[in-house]
Amino acid sequence: MTTKNGSRPGTDAVAGARMALGTFTVFPVRVERVDRSTAGWAMSWAPVLGALLGSVTGVVVAGGVWLGLSAPLAALLGVGAGALLTGGLHLDGLADLADGLGSGRPAKGALEVMRRSDIGPFGVITLVLVLGVQVLALGQLAELSPTVVVTSAVVAGTVGRSAVTLACTRRVPSARVEGLGATVAGTVARPGASASVLLMAVLCVLPGAHSMGLTITCVAAVALALLVSWFLLRHAIRRLGGITGDVLGALSETATTTALLVAAGATAWV
Repeated sequence: MTTKNGSRPGTDAVAGARMALGTFTVFPVRVERVDRSTAGWAMSWAPVLGALLGSVTGVVVAGGVWLGLSAPLAALLGVGAGALLTGGLHLDGLADLADGLGSGRPAKGALEVMRRSDIGPFGVITLVLVLGVQVLALGQLAELSPTVVVTSAVVAGTVGRSAVTLACTRRVPSARVEGLGATVAGTVARPGASASVLLMAVLCVLPGAHSMGLTITCVAAVALALLVSWFLLRHAIRRLGGITGDVLGALSETATTTALLVAAGATAWV
């Protein structure tokens, strides 16, 4: 069976995985083909990469505490490891979107602000707040147990990239005619979106073997993270006319941070 562009689904899936790895991480990957089918697969692979990146963050935090570091210091190293593996891509997008929306300019002017290489005051404040929440939340989770912090980091990484996947479904336009947003907008079909939701559901069920409280916390964290990212997506569409690469990065960091915040807040009830 072949797709409309003449390629085979298996080939598209592999090409999409390579594109996802090259887009969401710093690992050098040769991407031989970039079309809408490949882009759709790449965005569908994003939650899987998010889970893997989240596991690295969680293991670094848990390992740091095990080696004798304080929980906040270990959490700082974990967040730093995650940023290093992604090249700070999502954080850069978050800062750019904050500056664009904070400028108060119409869509064209806001997009120009976002295109600049510098970071303005709104971007700096947003980065400090988000990174601070991530570090303190992971530190609080690490004080509970290694299992809790690793599980929470994996779920947060998954839901963060799932927000990107869901933002690339049909009926979500691109704000520009070029760039990453234009390449991936509307490329994720229903099976890809459903797979991301299924992955999050599986990750929330697994901790039930350790504690039913963890499962309930996971479900709440995922639900609220997706809700907050959805509101941000709708606001970006209203202000900018659609998604851009910066919007996708901001959605990822927003959902990740929300999930960690909810998980940390629920530690008193677990």
